[in-house]
Amino acid sequence: MNNNLLQIKIKQRLNKLASLDYENLECWQVQEAFNKAQLEWTRRQLYAINVRKEGTEQTSGLVDDLQRLVKHEILQAVDKSIYYQTTLPDDYLHYVRTDIFAKKECCPERRMTVYEVEEANISIILNNKDKQPSFEWAETVSTLMSNKLKVYTNNEFEITQCHLTYYRKPIEVQFDGCTDTSTGNVFTADQNCEFNDDVAEVICDNAAMILAGDIESITQYQREQQNVQSNS
Repeated sequence: MNNNLLQIKIKQRLNKLASLDYENLECWQVQEAFNKAQLEWTRRQLYAINVRKEGTEQTSGLVDDLQRLVKHEILQAVDKSIYYQTTLPDDYLHYVRTDIFAKKECCPERRMTVYEVEEANISIILNNKDKQPSFEWAETVSTLMSNKLKVYTNNEFEITQCHLTYYRKPIEVQFDGCTDTSTGNVFTADQNCEFNDDVAEVICDNAAMILAGDIESITQYQREQQNVQSNS
């Protein structure tokens, strides 16, 4: 869906038939509402905050809708004694999995399975022979804290590669000639919505709902809220 059609659809949801009551909305307001709406829609699908109560990868439909947001990065991990630490990417939104390759002096590099665990339980896990990192069994654990990924080694092996798979934030739409509210600069090119048209339609309803709430248009807000709930 291109940006011209996107803006028409959002304004059409707000305007009373042929009245053009809300034609005075500035483009940056529509742009900000749509970007907020697509992030909200994405989070609802990831965390099962929808009518179906289905989260990420629970159905083939959700896999199809969200697959364009799945991203793989090779991260540079720093040795911190009992664990290796790396910073999460700037566009990180939701964790999928970590894959690592490790080696020991006696053994060649091998791939290891990484289990995500709670930071609160890490001391117990590291002291438990059945759960602690093991090069022999090719298993270890990881935690997330302060926008950092920690992969534990217990000083048993050296991590040579760290691969992170995650859901990134949706790319924000940009309207050519519209002001960037964060910098004050004017966009010189369009950035269209990256989602398929069927998903973009739902996000347009969500954006119209946000704008209706901002301008205290109760009727339009309630109508768009029903559309969003029934199609999320």
